[in-house]
Parts: sequence; structure tokens; C-alpha cells
Amino acid sequence: MTDSPTVGRTLQGMGFGDRLAAAVERKGSQLVVGLDPRPELFPVELRGDAHLGRAAAADACLRFCRGIIDAVAPYVVAVKPQWAFFEVLGADGVRAAEEVCAYASAAGLLVIADAKRGDIGSTSRAYATAFLEPRDGAGPLGDALTVSPYLGRDSIDPFLQSCRLHGAGIFLLVKTSNAGSADIQDLSLSDGTPVWHQVAQLVAEWGADLIGERGLSSVGAVVGATHPKAVAEVRRLIPQGVLLLPGVGAQGGRPGDLAVAFASGPASALVTVSRDVIYAYRAVGAEDWKGAAAAEAARLQAEVRAISGW
Repeated sequence: MTDSPTVGRTLQGMGFGDRLAAAVERKGSQLVVGLDPRPELFPVELRGDAHLGRAAAADACLRFCRGIIDAVAPYVVAVKPQWAFFEVLGADGVRAAEEVCAYASAAGLLVIADAKRGDIGSTSRAYATAFLEPRDGAGPLGDALTVSPYLGRDSIDPFLQSCRLHGAGIFLLVKTSNAGSADIQDLSLSDGTPVWHQVAQLVAEWGADLIGERGLSSVGAVVGATHPKAVAEVRRLIPQGVLLLPGVGAQGGRPGDLAVAFASGPASALVTVSRDVIYAYRAVGAEDWKGAAAAEAARLQAEVRAISGW
């Protein structure tokens, strides 16, 4: 693990947009690595007794994620733990997720919890408290959280409050990378525009009073890299929001299609890659799983930096 200062702790008082901009400048990276731990895909040396129960599997996930963080820390600005792969292991998995977040933060990385929360107001308040607000004298679990906006403004207000009071960030689902997103997000409104277009306008509206000194809002949008035309349109609709761009690699998205996402500055978009990095050793047949992850992260960092134009 690196000895870099903890990003979220040393920049207290700054909004997420400003912290992100400072981190991108410091790291020279707009790459985010998703942590999607699946024990059946781990190197043999880490599987151990993972098949014996949740506790053993959670320990294997923790060891794997720590190793990946160590490997990619020089090349990424943030990690994105996918909460589902931890929650499936019950309380042991949630414990492992919390330790992974703390480990990444101590390595000087921002943490984007990919939990896609969003519910009625009281429930969203609990989610916001759990993920984005200080806990028992310690810092928050994550610097930012993915959130579903499809229950409307009252479901988002608690997260916006966390952004205002605690410097948190949120990324609202606008046009997601999965093929089935068209079932709802592409439906046409009465004026002929798709649903996701209206959601993007709401994201810009909700984040308008959370724009920091670097010109970026703490309220951003998730837009699949598999939809480059949508990326360009969302960039136009949300000029001061950070775009979180999943779908590069295994889902078919290409960094070369995403240059327009960075039109608002070097930190105005983040490219997130999961499987192609963390399981790179499987693709190249390497025994050094950490070395393979580091090499792929380094390659992608340079590619994304080049297409960003900054």
C-alpha cells in the first residue's frame, strides 16, 4: 500500500468536486478500478477455504481487494467497490467491504461505493448516513455513492444534504451501460426526447448549488461508455457534473469514444474498468495476478489521459 495521505480526510471541508479535481491533478489519472470480488475467479493462492462458508469467502475477498489496491494505486484516482459482491456474503461480506474502503482511503484513493441506493425519504436518509457521513469519530465509508433517481426528488434530498454538510458526492444513474437500459431509459416522452434525457436535466438542476471552486458539482451522472452518443449529449446537458463512465472493456465500451466527456476539464469524467483490470491475469495467462492488474491499469491510465486531451 502507498503512503499517500488519505484524500477524503486531508481535504475536509472541500466538496467532492473540488476533492476529485485535486486528486486527478495529483495522480495524473482519470481511471477508476471497480472492485468486483468473485472468489471463483481468484488466483488459486487466494481461494483457500473460500468454498467452506461466508466468513472464509469474505476473508478471501478482502485479501484480493487489498492486493488489487496495492497494485493499481499508482495508476488510478479512485476505486469503486461493487457492494453486491460483498453483500451476498452477509455480515462477513459487509465487514470486508468496510475494511476494503478504509484500506483504499489510506492508500490515498477516493472511494466510490457502487451500491445504487435510492428509496423514499426516510430510507434514503439512512442510506446517506450509512455510506456518506462520518461514523463514530471515523470518516465516512465512501467519498461518493451511486444513486438511482427514479423515485424522484424527495428520494434524492437526503443524499444532497450529505453533499452539502459532509462534502460527499453522488452519481445518479442516467443512461446505464447494460443492454436492457433501453426498456425504460429510452422510452420517449411527449416531446420525443428519451427518459434519460429528462433525468440528465434533473441531475444538472439538483447539482446546481453544489458546484465547487474548480467548477465541478458534487452531483454527477452515470453514463455507459457503451453509449457514446448519449455521453456527448449528457455532457452538453450537465456541463458542470462529473460523468462516471462504466462499460469499458468486457461490456464493449472503448476509451477512444469518450473524448467529449472531458470537455469540461480533466476531472469532469472518470472512466471505470473492473474485470479487465482485476482479472487481467486470467486473460494473459500470468501467475502474477497483481503484476497483471498493475500493467493493465497503467496502460488504461495512459490511454484515458491521452484521449482526455488534458
